[in-house]
Amino acid sequence: MSKILVIEDDPSVRLTIEDYLSSLSHVVEAVEYGQEGLDLLASYPYDLIILDLTLPDMDGRDILSEFRGKGGTTPVLILSGRRSVEEKEAGLDSGADDYLVKPFDMRELNARLKALLRRPANLNQEKHRVGDFALDPDSCAIVRKETTIKLQPKEFALMELFMRYPDKIFSSDALLDRVWASASETSPETVRVHITKLRSKVDVDGRPSVITTVKGVGYKLDSVACKIE
Repeated sequence: MSKILVIEDDPSVRLTIEDYLSSLSHVVEAVEYGQEGLDLLASYPYDLIILDLTLPDMDGRDILSEFRGKGGTTPVLILSGRRSVEEKEAGLDSGADDYLVKPFDMRELNARLKALLRRPANLNQEKHRVGDFALDPDSCAIVRKETTIKLQPKEFALMELFMRYPDKIFSSDALLDRVWASASETSPETVRVHITKLRSKVDVDGRPSVITTVKGVGYKLDSVACKIE
């Protein structure tokens, strides 16, 4: 399972990609505007980016240039109706890893994404470990010492976010924005229910929960509680 950001202004294309990739157990965030995408890229590490070139507020190549200019190394697949060789060259020269012309077949999109995701990970693997807990993205699981705990996609997305930012407090709204970015029928109760289920899987009986509720503020991963004696 991978965390994928889709920046695409066409609602039908955006929704189709999101639904398809979600069905493959990826965690997908999809936005319409380039600035929204840049804001997310500044605050969260993704495994892959799908980027349209023609956006309402800016050209996709400008997004890519800014992202790469700040040291971003995440693989980027450009989606575009611009099909000339010159346009493809310009897109790849601006820092893209692949270029797919619209319209396209979802099977081809998936094949290209798999190829990009097979490349060596750019993220520091230490970010995937806190105390005695380690993420296993390939299995949508978390390893607690030597015990593998299978998680549902949203549970994994929550745990991944917490582990990337240990001891940082996230409000319910922030978690909804990050994990349920495009879901319409969600509320703070959605977060509470998923946190409860996650705790039931990852906590150790008789020990403090690794996910702390900060009353009136939100939730955080307690890095001290993640160290199991």
